[in-house]
Amino acid sequence: MSLLDQQNAAPPEIRAVVNFLRGKNGPKLRTGVLNGKRIDYFKGSGAVKSLLTPAYAKLKNAPKVTSEQEAVQLLSQTIRFAFFLRVDRGESLTLTSGQTKTKAKNLNINQMQMFEPEMYFAWFYEGSQWTTYLGGVIMVIVLLAGVMFPLWPPMFRQGVSYLSMGVLGLIGLFFVIAILRLIFWLITIVVVPPGIWIFPQLFADVGFVDSFIPVWDWDIKKKKGKKEGKSKKSGKKSDGSRPDSPEGLAPPKMVVGSDSDTSRPPSARGGPTIEEVPDEDD
Repeated sequence: MSLLDQQNAAPPEIRAVVNFLRGKNGPKLRTGVLNGKRIDYFKGSGAVKSLLTPAYAKLKNAPKVTSEQEAVQLLSQTIRFAFFLRVDRGESLTLTSGQTKTKAKNLNINQMQMFEPEMYFAWFYEGSQWTTYLGGVIMVIVLLAGVMFPLWPPMFRQGVSYLSMGVLGLIGLFFVIAILRLIFWLITIVVVPPGIWIFPQLFADVGFVDSFIPVWDWDIKKKKGKKEGKSKKSGKKSDGSRPDSPEGLAPPKMVVGSDSDTSRPPSARGGPTIEEVPDEDD
């Protein structure tokens, strides 16, 4: 019997438990690698804690759980329908996705399928697919509506034409504003330097309303070198030496125990070290 057949044989109350655990109130998910593919897995104690939460107590058409022992018994019944299976964790692997690197455990399915809080279990169920089905139905309806546009009532077709003309008009207005503000800036940079920008935040990464606030502003660049100004006020140069010292050199620093390993930089003690982050078991 395949996994899909086992899952289809699950009673409604077991399926309700599985959908709850696979949702946002379920146990903490971890990323593992099983047979060369990424897969979500969790620890049994996390599933037990999820069944003891108030969110599960409000769930309808699901078995009631009042203690940790009852939660373990319910999960032992649920594992028979292969929504999740017990796995053993192996060595850590590094997964690369673009410029992001993440660590994941290599997983192997255990032949002894049983449930205990200290064990790990991999998901073989993606949860309720009603949103996927609904999105597919909506996409089909939109495509059919576009194909059957000549058969639409005249009033609907006229409304769509007005709407498309309005959208094109807004896009054209945006380009006109961009060209006019550039021409105005070129004129003001000669007449009243340093120039004036109309809608200075038009192309900034802000909201729609903030793009038109303020209406105008001077073309003044932000000043740099604040650190240099602070160092001058404090009577020091940017390199840490005082201006009244000979040749601008700072006094030498005394190094105690220069022959010991502690006085040398990390690069001289055998190169950088890699800190290993322990894997969480909760």
